[in-house]
Amino acid sequence: MISEAAVQRIITILDDTYGTDHRIYLTHNEPWQLLIAVILSAQCTDARVNIVTKDLFVKYPDLAAFAAADVLEMEDDIRSIGFYHNKARNIIACARRLVDEYGGEVPRELDELLTLPGVGRKTANVIRGNVYGDPSIVVDTHVKRISKRLGLTEHTDPKDVEFDLMEVLPEDHWILINIQLIAHGRSVCMARNPKCSGCPLYDVCISKGDF
Repeated sequence: MISEAAVQRIITILDDTYGTDHRIYLTHNEPWQLLIAVILSAQCTDARVNIVTKDLFVKYPDLAAFAAADVLEMEDDIRSIGFYHNKARNIIACARRLVDEYGGEVPRELDELLTLPGVGRKTANVIRGNVYGDPSIVVDTHVKRISKRLGLTEHTDPKDVEFDLMEVLPEDHWILINIQLIAHGRSVCMARNPKCSGCPLYDVCISKGDF
């Protein structure tokens, strides 16, 4: 397992390079809007989701409107996003659950969030961290890839990666690690042809030279 000194070095470099602001790239004003945006973001870019939700949140201004939506019409509304058939059904079913069982509020507890249609651990942890400020680690494709390259985990299953990161990272970086590694993954440590020569983490990366 990676040493505490190496973990601290990685944290310091990420903080210095990408800052420590808690921010999310999905546009939203309300917790339920973030929840829907994250459901839409599965295997889709945040930029594309933001284009779609700009009109979607006007057409459906509240959860009640989403709950009453026609599934075929919703499919047309989000057609430019991948897996729009399943996402349309899940969003409508999720909205109905939130309206009928939670009074229109997005629940805070992980176990409750995971019962909502279309919500897995990644989506639930985005809500917990960005809505409620609860320490939580969101494992997306960037976090999974870069964590393994850096030696923060030996696993590829997102849940295993999440628990490995919880073990080695201090809680005050549980939310930040996703934000920082998304930025790093988009600009430097891409899945293909990573820019190792210009990487600020080069000296502490166990995978340098493997590409």
